[in-house]
Amino acid sequence: MKSAIVTAVDNDFVSTSPQESVNPPATQPTLTLTYPDKLFCHATITIPQATVNVLYHQAAITQQHTIQTYGFTRGEVPLDYIKHNFKENLIEHIKEFLLKQMVIAFLYQQIRTKKIAVAGSARLINIEVELDRDAEFIFELTQAPIIAIENWKYFPFKAPKRKNYKDLDRQVDSFLAYEKEQLAKHNQENGLQLGDWVSFDLCIVDQENRILPEQLPQHFWFKLSSQDGEGTLRENFLNKKAAETFFTDNGSLQEFFSTELETNYTFRISIFDVIPHTYFCIEQFKAHFRLKTNKEVHQKLIEVFSFRNDVCLRRAMVEETLKLLTAKNPFTVPTHLIARQEEIILEKVQESPDYNVYRTQKDFHARIKELAERQTREEILLDQLAYHENLAVSDNEVKNYLSFFNRPRMKEFIYCEFPSHKVQGQEVPIPTEFVKNYCLREKMVNHLIYYLTKK
Repeated sequence: MKSAIVTAVDNDFVSTSPQESVNPPATQPTLTLTYPDKLFCHATITIPQATVNVLYHQAAITQQHTIQTYGFTRGEVPLDYIKHNFKENLIEHIKEFLLKQMVIAFLYQQIRTKKIAVAGSARLINIEVELDRDAEFIFELTQAPIIAIENWKYFPFKAPKRKNYKDLDRQVDSFLAYEKEQLAKHNQENGLQLGDWVSFDLCIVDQENRILPEQLPQHFWFKLSSQDGEGTLRENFLNKKAAETFFTDNGSLQEFFSTELETNYTFRISIFDVIPHTYFCIEQFKAHFRLKTNKEVHQKLIEVFSFRNDVCLRRAMVEETLKLLTAKNPFTVPTHLIARQEEIILEKVQESPDYNVYRTQKDFHARIKELAERQTREEILLDQLAYHENLAVSDNEVKNYLSFFNRPRMKEFIYCEFPSHKVQGQEVPIPTEFVKNYCLREKMVNHLIYYLTKK
């Protein structure tokens, strides 16, 4: 699994001491930071040995029903035999399960809430898992350049203007009327439907459906895509409702958490919230952008209906805002971060049917490099500004953020591209802490525009 993308900073948190620790309660993971040099730092996430032992035991139990070995019939292989003779396979499985179910989410959460001064991608460099010992997951992080942020709220800013076509106003009115009609038709008693987003807690249970001791339920979001085939995870959520709890041994969920070892876990899933696809909630939209009147709603929606040179007004406004902020707050971006971003951009461009046309342009690689540097610089700046402004992200703001992905036009309000949440074409659960990092950047973008355009 690819490592998490993280860019964060807090001037007060940067230390020249050889080691710092962030220590939640004993039942949770802990984070230790070490600084081997001025460019990189190492983040070690420690999982208590009690959690490792419990998961190892449960993983061994699931193998009793699948392992066939000489001298035993299927389902009758002694548990101690499995633990001793299949230790290497079980340990490798525990590494993958902990990484996906707990470790990456915890890393995101700590980087954001503790404002740790890193930039770019977190690179997983080592995992140590043994029975009767604490597990360690070690990531290498690039230390972010420290930006001396000025009092940006007083910068002179002239926002791009909308086009004055009356048809744009009619399009907005039509959009609002359609969503109002869809809301009136929506029946939440039908439960989750295709296209909806669902927020839920997930954990493993034992044979009596009791949560395993030393295990903390983890929070995820999942989209019930109409493109997923039958038998996938979405089938477990269809027609379910908020506040509902159920148990499943879904094969897609088993495979997501264990690609190398066939498991037969029973998962307990508790649904917390739902984003219906049938309508776009205008009240949430108003709260998201701090809008008070219908006129302000109309003006805000114009931003994604008014285009100039294939760029909507919203994107032009954000680009001009960040151009101003980066000019006023100069800093040097590490070259290896730009190189990694170039690779990411090239992978996406290569998926375009026009790729062969693009790459024949003389300045193709120069433009890719220029875009990579701009995107990297903007991510670093937005994270540091968000920490400087002491912004935080609530669960309701995450809900508002994800709702924009339910409408192609509303998705234009999202500036920082959200990574794919599919594996081999199938939707997979996304850790909520992962979403919050991207949501925080978008919140900072809105924060910037709100104050710079405030009259």
